[in-house]
Amino acid sequence: MERRRFLVGVAAAGAALVVGAPSASAVDVRAWMGAHGDGTELARLTIPGTHDSGARFGGPWSECQNSTIAQQLDSGVRFLDVRCRVTGGSFAIHHGASYQNMMFGDVLIACRDFLAAHPSETVLMRVKQEYSEESDAAFRAVFDDYLDNRGWRPLFRIGDRLPLLGEARGKVVLIADNGGLPGLKWWDGSQIALQDDWNALPDAKYPKIQAHFRAAVAQPGRLYVNFVSTSAYLPPRWNSDRLNPRVHGFLDSAELAGRTGLGIVPLDFPNTRSGLVEALLRHN
Repeated sequence: MERRRFLVGVAAAGAALVVGAPSASAVDVRAWMGAHGDGTELARLTIPGTHDSGARFGGPWSECQNSTIAQQLDSGVRFLDVRCRVTGGSFAIHHGASYQNMMFGDVLIACRDFLAAHPSETVLMRVKQEYSEESDAAFRAVFDDYLDNRGWRPLFRIGDRLPLLGEARGKVVLIADNGGLPGLKWWDGSQIALQDDWNALPDAKYPKIQAHFRAAVAQPGRLYVNFVSTSAYLPPRWNSDRLNPRVHGFLDSAELAGRTGLGIVPLDFPNTRSGLVEALLRHN
């Protein structure tokens, strides 16, 4: 019953959630990184993620998720796409003009609590300015205020390269999508290979997703980020209902059987497709 509740996206506190192919040992999705050694390169993992991770409000054009940050982490997600509006010296979580009834501190509390309970894990977090046009320096000043005046610096692992898993356990790895922020740069093509055509219809987007998976297998080394999400012409939920099943099928196909290191895979509404996160975790 608890497994079924997870698969439809209603995370139950304390539920024992497991994934794995029938022939493999079950893995606790809340601590799946614990199965990998400290010397593991994060770029060699397959990491479920969410696109616009905080976007649960504002109507069909704004909503990309229907589960909280805490529920996403409990479900196996380890990449968060966090969009911050500068307001009143703080970061409000937005998707475009839609305020998501959440502040940056709420995101950090969810990560802190999850990592305290599951110290084998790490969370990779893209931080991007959204719906405000403050200078890079002003955005950095607010971020530094969270770290140094509000006490959040110990939660973060900040460096200009992707750490090994052992260096990142229990920490949030910052991926900076703002020119003022420290950390690994989202636009650094020497370290990150990005596919994020957010304006392609599902039939045009799907081959790009496939191609990026194939590139991750054929040319390992960089951190592949392969967005399944798109908002082309139709609301994100409509598009995810068409793309998520197709991506799930490709993950379970003979072509990808036994392949690992597919990179970060940010999704809209991943919990509406039963077994999709599980399928990604089987590629570790």
